[in-house]
Amino acid sequence: MECCDLLIQDTIVLARSIRLMEHVDIAIKDGKILEVGESLKERFQAKAWMEGRHKLFMPGLIDSHMHTGQQLLKGLVLDAKPIIWTRIMLPFESTMTPERMRLSAELAALEMIRSGTTGFVDAGSYFMEQAAEVYVESGLRGALSCSTMDEEGLPASIAMDADEAVTQTDRLYESFHGQGNLKVYYALRALNSCSTKLALKAAEHARERKTMLQAHMNEYQGEVDGIIAREGMRPYEYLEKLGILDEHFLGAHSLILSEREMELIQERGAVLCHCPFSNCGKAVPDTPKLLEMGIPVGLGTDGAAHGGLSLWNEMKIFRSVMNICKGVPQRNPHIMPAATILKMVLEGGAAALGETGSLGRLEAGYKADLISIDLRQPHLMPTGNLINTLLEIVTGPDVRDVIVGGRVIMENREIKTLDEEKILHEAERRGSEV
Repeated sequence: MECCDLLIQDTIVLARSIRLMEHVDIAIKDGKILEVGESLKERFQAKAWMEGRHKLFMPGLIDSHMHTGQQLLKGLVLDAKPIIWTRIMLPFESTMTPERMRLSAELAALEMIRSGTTGFVDAGSYFMEQAAEVYVESGLRGALSCSTMDEEGLPASIAMDADEAVTQTDRLYESFHGQGNLKVYYALRALNSCSTKLALKAAEHARERKTMLQAHMNEYQGEVDGIIAREGMRPYEYLEKLGILDEHFLGAHSLILSEREMELIQERGAVLCHCPFSNCGKAVPDTPKLLEMGIPVGLGTDGAAHGGLSLWNEMKIFRSVMNICKGVPQRNPHIMPAATILKMVLEGGAAALGETGSLGRLEAGYKADLISIDLRQPHLMPTGNLINTLLEIVTGPDVRDVIVGGRVIMENREIKTLDEEKILHEAERRGSEV
């Protein structure tokens, strides 16, 4: 008999984002999916087994844009006056400590695991080494960045020049890129807060290390107008002029895009990400057109300060926003079907993680990042269309098991890699500080 590390028996599988397979087994070996098919238990000798009955196994969700450093800001952003970046988030992040960052990462890891997020892209904050240590321990797959900006007038605790800003990411890269399931990306926090020198140097270091460069892009009209006033062109045109817009660039938000910017993104193969709940107060992206152009688009939460880290919530919100803002005017109720949104989270997320062709699908040869949904529950049965039900009804607590790189990090709702009670106790103790 062939050998495998883990065999999941008699389950339903969501393959290629939209295709369902019933009564199949999943064989996993060396962190990858070895085979998906019927009666594999007759051919494979497994080191460990997992029961799949009454469950749906699918690729793990990927959060294409989140902020570990804002995990302790829950409840302090909603209904706040704009601009929350300068009034709330920047002052908070300037008071970050190693202890706060460690707790933030622990809580974020717990929240993501419990809601079925197996991969994430962190946009960057401070004391990211502490976050990286936690994420390595958690077993999650992720990309981390440092908060990188050199504008004048920043609080003294986070003020730095272009060289210092890039050097901090160099240190993070040398220490944690390739550790566990982690990567390190270079970042531009926002173009308005970064000099041309910083943009060019961050891009150069990212290319030398063959990793990605990410930035908050075209999120606010004022941000776009600021770059036009400073550079005489729109944000993505500015990146193109600098020669740093390519397939290794991830543009978070990217809501207010001109026709020319869309063309540049398409031509250069860049990856985009929308954050539905956070974006609702800013602008509505033309996602149907972006997807029609073949541009990879993922979905993100924008961090726990913007409604938590549940991508199930983000998918529901995104469907509603697209339907009312794009579908209704066009009289097209299918403007953004469930299968398309799932594909954005899974395959768009894989692109954001630089893992196109290795993540986002449950099929042989892909990395074994899987989650299971407990289907034997009154709110999920019966269903006439399981893919639609995933989008409409499933929430984080319906996630039963989480596997990352073939390693079981949650089984039957029990997290195996972190001490949840200890972390929650610490969160209670420190809650008054916020």
